[in-house]
Amino acid sequence: MSGPEVWNVGTEYERYVGRWSRRVAERFVGGLDVPAGARWLDVGCGTGALTAAVLRRGAPSDVWGVDRSDGFAAHARREVTDPRARFSVGDARALPFPTGRFDAVVSGLVLNFVPEPAVAAAELVRVAARGGVVAAYLWDYADGMQMIRQFWDAAVALDASAAEQDEGRRFPLCRPDALRALWLGAGLTGVEVEPIDVPTVFRDLDDYWSPFLGGQGPAPGYVGSLDDEHRAALIGLLRERLPQAPDGSISLTARAWAVRGVR
Repeated sequence: MSGPEVWNVGTEYERYVGRWSRRVAERFVGGLDVPAGARWLDVGCGTGALTAAVLRRGAPSDVWGVDRSDGFAAHARREVTDPRARFSVGDARALPFPTGRFDAVVSGLVLNFVPEPAVAAAELVRVAARGGVVAAYLWDYADGMQMIRQFWDAAVALDASAAEQDEGRRFPLCRPDALRALWLGAGLTGVEVEPIDVPTVFRDLDDYWSPFLGGQGPAPGYVGSLDDEHRAALIGLLRERLPQAPDGSISLTARAWAVRGVR
């Protein structure tokens, strides 16, 4: 991606939302009920969080991770060294695998960034075996992903034009009805959508704020566009609004919506 939506630097992504997505991935894989020994595909594998969860919780025979970003794929190769895992660069809209290759096809936190999500959903279904599980999860940007919701609410209070970059407004796919419709439109059966909530506790304001300086995603991209005065005002407003405990810690929650179906 170009412009403010950079997704390529694995270490900065991990500091930003990767550490929380790992917790969601564990819950997500545990709820899919895929038999041991299955063949898995992780589409939009990023830094390898979901692939690692599959290896820990899914007992796969093998799992293949695909991502458009060279940087993310390289990060995943370094971090996930289990011999059952392989990673490659590829597009969710044109997966480089034969029809029916995988018993479980999953995707975490990426379909809203794909220009044609219906095309990607059709590809996920195509490479799944008959009777295989196809599942995905996305952050609830509109409400439940509080780390990002708090950020944009403060940003828009200071700069109304910031609303144009707010993921809650830009990504209507990140809602239960939209995800259900996408999966049904792809021809899947037994479609279910459920929330996954995880705690996100920050040591202090710096632990909350500093990941926004890494440039990975819309909100960090917006921060990078600000001058020093505007950035200081944003930090000040967040300091006033975030629920800081006496020890300085900030306790929020992150919600993702998970959808699953069967080919």
